[in-house]
Amino acid sequence: MIRAFPRALKRVVPQNSLRALFKSAATTTTMLFAAAALLACTPAYDWRTIQNNDDAYEVTFPAKPRSDARDVDIAGKPMHMKMQMAEAGDAVFAVGTVDLPDADPATQRAALDFLQQGLARNLNTVPTAHPVQIDVAAGGQLAGAEIAVSGTHGDGQTSETRQIRARFIAKGTHAYQVAIVSTKAPPPDQIDQFFSSFKLF
Repeated sequence: MIRAFPRALKRVVPQNSLRALFKSAATTTTMLFAAAALLACTPAYDWRTIQNNDDAYEVTFPAKPRSDARDVDIAGKPMHMKMQMAEAGDAVFAVGTVDLPDADPATQRAALDFLQQGLARNLNTVPTAHPVQIDVAAGGQLAGAEIAVSGTHGDGQTSETRQIRARFIAKGTHAYQVAIVSTKAPPPDQIDQFFSSFKLF
């Protein structure tokens, strides 16, 4: 079950437009960039807490999130990936979750590599990850990784410079991607609000 505690929201882009674009997206990584392509600058940040009990995390989003899902192939294994995302300012804030077939460390590593490489590939760059600690709601922290990359994303006819900052963590039978994709980086306090709010159950 997903619980949201929303306040008033002015939508950044029409939801129907995003849904139509999502249908043609090959992966949820592509969907994230599709959402970024439709951004209209909206400076307001209307933070609300989302508790996703199905995927065992909570996070605050700067606007009401929308959800989508796709089946993906990771290391030759079919897996299911879900994504929640919200737009604010010049950025898309997103949490992606891959349902893993088992909790084997090799499976977790393959999924995390898939997520990291997939994001960076959209900007034609190679990510360099550094360690970061991810909070657990019950107390304590788990070791994760963070990347920060920038580059050009385009469809062959037009291109834009984008920035990505993302964190990755695996716990049990889930692998997570917590990402901000932007044409202009959000204020540091808004970036910190998003990343520091992410907690695993």
